[in-house]
Amino acid sequence: MSINKNLATLLSLVTSKAAIASFKYIGKKDKNGADKAAVDVMRNELNKLDIDGEIVIGEGELDEAPMLYVGEKVGLGNGISLDIAVDPVEGTNFVANNLPGGMSILSVAKKGDLFNAPETYMEKIAFGSEIPNDCLDLDYSVKKNINNLADFKRVKTSELSVCILDRPRHKKIIDELKRLKVNIKFITDGDVSGALFVSNKKYLVDLFIGIGGGPEGVLAASALDSFNCKFQGRFLFNDDATKNRARKMGIKDFNKKYSLNEIVKGESIFCSTGITNSDIVKGVKFLNNTYETETLVTHKNNSINIVKNKIANT
Repeated sequence: MSINKNLATLLSLVTSKAAIASFKYIGKKDKNGADKAAVDVMRNELNKLDIDGEIVIGEGELDEAPMLYVGEKVGLGNGISLDIAVDPVEGTNFVANNLPGGMSILSVAKKGDLFNAPETYMEKIAFGSEIPNDCLDLDYSVKKNINNLADFKRVKTSELSVCILDRPRHKKIIDELKRLKVNIKFITDGDVSGALFVSNKKYLVDLFIGIGGGPEGVLAASALDSFNCKFQGRFLFNDDATKNRARKMGIKDFNKKYSLNEIVKGESIFCSTGITNSDIVKGVKFLNNTYETETLVTHKNNSINIVKNKIANT
């Protein structure tokens, strides 16, 4: 098996079945139960595939997670060697409280082609394919990025829309955006989907910025790769323990700014199945004893599709 349409189809079934497992916890106020159900099913389904897979982004280190931990081998061990990044439930709070935005996500690339990100925060900026690389940058001030973007699009700053996680750590960024009269789309969780908003004009988001999870940054980069969008990330290390773990992963420059193609090399497949409804994909439906799912499937250099699966209740 190679990285092709057939593998993409199989992976869409993996996230679909994980989403269905979590779907049963919608509105139950049990985010841990929702996550565990998806983790169990995703792991079981990956282990049925004819791949030699290794989790590079998962539920944590071996001592933190019993399943889908970083370094865990998955698959039958006979096929193509793959790096695999997973987030069985992005937005556990969304699922627990029956709110929009819950998704089951994974990404794969050939062995060595997905960045093994440490469990730490990452500064991020993401923007559309039509915007030049040098127009926006992590190293620019918020004001410079917004003014550059407005100049490029030939609009007023008040006509721009920026997506950002609603967190106290973003107060300075948010205050500056308000001073510039930028429209702000706040999200409470799920910065993979937040980054995806820049992939299509229909989402009405010009820029995604802020600090979120480093592992989620890898998933976001993989998602944006097929859309030829731009992404930059820089890890933030708050203590020596995190730096030591990063060194073991091969990270030497703690201030390095990573481009998208440094995070995801070569071909990749990204799958995101809706658990609850979102702007990206619809959530799981249960009709006539059958689950219906909707999955965004992107395959770099090949295709971008919304795949609908029907899976019988067993």
